[in-house]
Amino acid sequence: MELTSKQRAHLRGLAHHVDPTVQIGDRGVSSAVVAKVVAELESHELIKVKLGDTDVKAKDVAPILAEQSGAAVVQVIGKVVVLYKRRAKKPSIELPG
Repeated sequence: MELTSKQRAHLRGLAHHVDPTVQIGDRGVSSAVVAKVVAELESHELIKVKLGDTDVKAKDVAPILAEQSGAAVVQVIGKVVVLYKRRAKKPSIELPG
């Protein structure tokens, strides 16, 4: 899923007030983490993933999570990755054209 810069800016604004719903620990990206990301995306559409005490970097984890969950990377800042995936039924976020 590709986002335009205008859409990405809109989603960054919405994500500002969102708390991280998924945390990645020292085990890195596991199947359980990916399953949690997929479930949270279906529930919220826009989520933050926080990296805890781990050696992996957010910029390395972001494309992996996006690919395995079918989401788009909105932003990577520090140890936080913001992901977006439009909900199939009743989407709550309208993206600008």
